Amino acid sequence: MPEISESYDPTAYPPVAVTVDLVLMTVSDGQLGVLLQRRCQEPFAGCLALPGSFVGPDEDLDTATHRVLAEKVGLSGAWLEQLYSFGDPARDPRMRIISISYFALLPVDRLKAAVTGRNDLTLVPVCAHEKPLAFDHDAIVDLARARLQGKLAYTPVALALLPDQFTLRDLQEVHEAILATRLNKPAFRRRMLDSGWIEGTGEKESAGAFRPAELFRQTHCDRSQGKAAGPQMRTSD
Repeated sequence: MPEISESYDPTAYPPVAVTVDLVLMTVSDGQLGVLLQRRCQEPFAGCLALPGSFVGPDEDLDTATHRVLAEKVGLSGAWLEQLYSFGDPARDPRMRIISISYFALLPVDRLKAAVTGRNDLTLVPVCAHEKPLAFDHDAIVDLARARLQGKLAYTPVALALLPDQFTLRDLQEVHEAILATRLNKPAFRRRMLDSGWIEGTGEKESAGAFRPAELFRQTHCDRSQGKAAGPQMRTSD
């Protein structure tokens, strides 16, 4: 790195801070849910917000996001993707703060286990969370939901919300929760089977409320490199 001239004065520039905010989503009881945290300090003490943190002087953005996931939620190994940068000068009353938002996906069992016993964390439906959230976090949640809905058409991102083995019924229920609409069952199953994203295990689920169905798993392709998979899913009549 080139040396900085002695005449350079950093105080001549306005101070700017950077934070990361985490939109951690799952599907619970047929609805897309988001994890929120009750703030214990100002600004917006007592309000719900996305888990987040200032980025440390020696951290890159991904490292800071993984730290938030570990320290504030107690989890690791989630599916993570950078979402968007939010830089409205008035978004934070403390100073000029730019937020780099990420969204993460986890199966509901893992996320509920992290929430259990925590008074500050709550898992709520995206469509019915307490409003307004602190800062501009409502806009961040809305964008994360729209991004997730858009990715369903060309990536196997929904598989991040399922256990290692699942039925086609499970997979359709996750898609329906994300899209907030019913899907045509034959068309959906045909699309998933033709996508190359999943493969049969040769096993069936344990007896339950439904007739035992075949179990599937994700193929070995990289989850982040989903391919376009034929026709779009149709909603049911």
